[in-house]
Amino acid sequence: MKKNDIYDIEITGMTDDGRGVGRAMGMAVFVPYVITGETVRVHIIKALKNYAVGKLIEVIKPSPERVKAECPIYYKCGGCALMHMSYEQELKFKREKVRDCLERIGGFDGIKVDVVVPSPKPVNYRNKSQFPVTTEGIGMFAQHSHRLIETDNCLIASENTRRIIKAVKYWMKRCGAAPYDERTGSGNVRHIYTREGKGGVLVTVVTAKSSLPHSDKLVSDLLDSGVDICGIIQNINSKNTNVVLGTESKLLYGNSFLTDNIGAVKFRISHESFYQVNSLQIKQLYNIAKDYADLKGHEVLLDMYCGIGTIGQFMADGTKKVIGVEYIQRAVDDARKNAELNGIKNAVYYCGKAEHIIDDIISSGEKPDIAVLDPPRKGCGASLLKSLADIYTLKRIIYISCKPSTLARDLKILSEYGFKPKIVTPVDMFPRTPHVETVVLMSRIS
Repeated sequence: MKKNDIYDIEITGMTDDGRGVGRAMGMAVFVPYVITGETVRVHIIKALKNYAVGKLIEVIKPSPERVKAECPIYYKCGGCALMHMSYEQELKFKREKVRDCLERIGGFDGIKVDVVVPSPKPVNYRNKSQFPVTTEGIGMFAQHSHRLIETDNCLIASENTRRIIKAVKYWMKRCGAAPYDERTGSGNVRHIYTREGKGGVLVTVVTAKSSLPHSDKLVSDLLDSGVDICGIIQNINSKNTNVVLGTESKLLYGNSFLTDNIGAVKFRISHESFYQVNSLQIKQLYNIAKDYADLKGHEVLLDMYCGIGTIGQFMADGTKKVIGVEYIQRAVDDARKNAELNGIKNAVYYCGKAEHIIDDIISSGEKPDIAVLDPPRKGCGASLLKSLADIYTLKRIIYISCKPSTLARDLKILSEYGFKPKIVTPVDMFPRTPHVETVVLMSRIS
């Protein structure tokens, strides 16, 4: 097999990132935008020793679950990977993905995985969006590249983003604000970054320079967009980097934070804080976690990777005490402010790496009954899992994960320390993408 060969292959499976897998000339071929069971014609664009990558040319035998993608730039952008299949098929794929990881990586043969909790709205659900600004326009980068696909209508972004992008475009044109050119370092405007909550939209314009001529006109054009804007921020990122946000920010209008609530609990969220991106699903996700915690009112809850305090404060009314741990000081500060905002007096917060802080907490005499883990995609450190297992009072662990493979790895470690998965519930926080959130109840085997 060599590059530019063309083959007709049957798709027999799906990868973790939503690509299909088939075989040609005895070699595995990975192809995006296909569905298990389909026969497709592919153009080989990469041929290595053990596998190949193909580009879809034609669907010869389509799956009954194939649908027309709603997004006009779907096959160019790469931000979504599952818009060519029905939403029902997408949920089946995500459930199987979780089960496969738990069996193959975790070693939990025959484990029961609940059906995926669907999102009420598979499009326009994101409360956070980032749009690069380049000399080619404003839009999204094509997958694995810095080639811009111009658009002001990302279908998974909030419906307000189109108006915001148009307002920034208008301001740039009438005021001569130049887009940033990463090749030469010239220009100024780098990104449009939005976050949205029930208290309005927080708009951040990322620039390469600290100066922003005609910023007053930018504010007026955004306020005239028809969007309920709670704050406008200029963030300065002068480095030649793929990281979107820099370390310096200037408030141009309103508040430097937005507000949202999960049930009766209110939160202040800054533009750099972690917050679940699907507002319609957050309460469902946290209700599941709270149900699994089975709080009676006397428990001490350990909230690891607590961020701005959302999960712990959502559960605080059913606990004796919440102990939050977070590495980022700004997030810890926000968590304390949010506890004060909600009148929560039984929550305390510590700043530091989870695997370091946990030992200090235990040595201080705390005796947690329940732990909630909501780590980043890379999962938990092995030393943290060992420290948790060594807490003899700890009876239950609720693990919330956005990456099934690292979830399975960590659950395997916890099972070796005497914990067993009791319930596994995937929640679709990221419709039309291959990502899935999973909530797992781990109980100590007595």
